[in-house]
Amino acid sequence: MSFSNLLMKSTANPGVFLTVTRQGHVLRGKPPGVARTLEQRLREETVTDVEVAARVNIGFPQLKESRSAQLKTRLEHLKAQRASKQLEQLARNNKLLIDLDKVQQIYVKTTGQHDLRLLADHYGVFEHLYGSAYFVPRVPLTINYQLGEGLLSPVHNGNVIKPAEALKAPEISFDGKIDPITGKTATGDTYWTLVATNPDAHYSQQATECLHWFIANIPNGQVKEGQVLAEYLPPFPPRGVGYQRMVFVLYKQDSRLDLSSYQLAEQDYANLEKRNFSTLDFYRQNQEQLTPAGLAFFQTNWDESLTQFYHNVLKLKEPVYEYDFPKAYLSDQKFFPLKQPFNLYMDKHRDQKVLNKEYLERKLAQTHPFEGPEQPLRYPNAHAIRDVPSWLRTEIRKRRLGQGRVQDY
Repeated sequence: MSFSNLLMKSTANPGVFLTVTRQGHVLRGKPPGVARTLEQRLREETVTDVEVAARVNIGFPQLKESRSAQLKTRLEHLKAQRASKQLEQLARNNKLLIDLDKVQQIYVKTTGQHDLRLLADHYGVFEHLYGSAYFVPRVPLTINYQLGEGLLSPVHNGNVIKPAEALKAPEISFDGKIDPITGKTATGDTYWTLVATNPDAHYSQQATECLHWFIANIPNGQVKEGQVLAEYLPPFPPRGVGYQRMVFVLYKQDSRLDLSSYQLAEQDYANLEKRNFSTLDFYRQNQEQLTPAGLAFFQTNWDESLTQFYHNVLKLKEPVYEYDFPKAYLSDQKFFPLKQPFNLYMDKHRDQKVLNKEYLERKLAQTHPFEGPEQPLRYPNAHAIRDVPSWLRTEIRKRRLGQGRVQDY
């Protein structure tokens, strides 16, 4: 049946329920509105090409054992655990210790990297770096910032690291001899590229990132032996912009590559214009030789150490951003504001500076210069409040309980 016949049938008999599919959702029941509205809505639906909108996996595939082989290995492990008398005795005596490092290794090897991919999607890492592409990290990255003697600040799935903690280049380690597809030791030499960017540091061009670190041709996972194309630049989120993301992406190379076009001169270390970078363009130009294999990222926001960093390193005035909130709408003042607290209604139409001064004076009047503020009542609600209007009774009760606007001053 054609659309026009279906439409005529549904309008001719109002009792007929029409079933329509819109963007994969089935609408059952009477069509909303008149027939003309239904026809227009069905024709105006934006049809998305599934092949165009589908996300592309640009990472390595993973070869797994068959389900039967995995089940066999698991059953053998359970059988060995249950047959161990020593293990049972330790468990009964509450002396069984679990090696958490081994648990972490198993987690990273099994589902840890898939969880990292979901977290990166949640934080918009793939969307802002690769557009509609993504990848599952196959090579675990271990990144630690040195804080002091024996103190480390690890990069762990989007945790918060302050700029003062990330002033120096972190220690990076990964298994450079592993085959990302099979998970076994690779034969021959392997080469890698590590790129650290900030997709939120848009200073001159909105579509680019800030390049913080670029190390190419890392042999067999030895990061210190790689070719440093851009020295490490600490994160510097401006004051007032909130959190920014620092993303480390590890690429697997087929062989040594000539990436000298990305070389940053020593005198351009603090030149932010020269540090504009596009991960998507970089990958498109080198996707035949590079494949993303590892991922790590953290969040950072402003702290006091950045003031000197802007002045001494970047040679810039420190930017400070503030939110510009529009003024609240106030209707015309009424002679009798019914069902509204009298004092709060009047405060809306008073000068905010005068109001702040009044609250501050009230707070200082109850504070002794040497003994401090008055001691609060032990049981505030047990003291009756009589012979005062209802709005004042509510105000006194809030003051006793430490609630309301008075706590802002």
